Amino acid sequence: MFNPVNRYILIYIPGDKEDPTAPLIMLPDDYKAPTERYIQVAALKCAGDVRFELTPNAQIVVDRSMIEEISIGATNYNIILDNYVVGIID
Repeated sequence: MFNPVNRYILIYIPGDKEDPTAPLIMLPDDYKAPTERYIQVAALKCAGDVRFELTPNAQIVVDRSMIEEISIGATNYNIILDNYVVGIID
């Protein structure tokens, strides 16, 4: 398992479920659907020097554009620095 350091938080981003009954619409290849700036994610693990307390699977709100995806072998991880966390959901 990946263990974050240097104020990084390992996060889980919930996947968007596609509706199989939705009508198909042709869009240009370079089209990007509009997205919200902030997203709610689950904090799986955090570095020891994160500046606030997080419990396992804490729901946090982060700036979507600051999420980093890294690949180690065949596994992808999503991480974010603690200063891009804007809130914790109780």
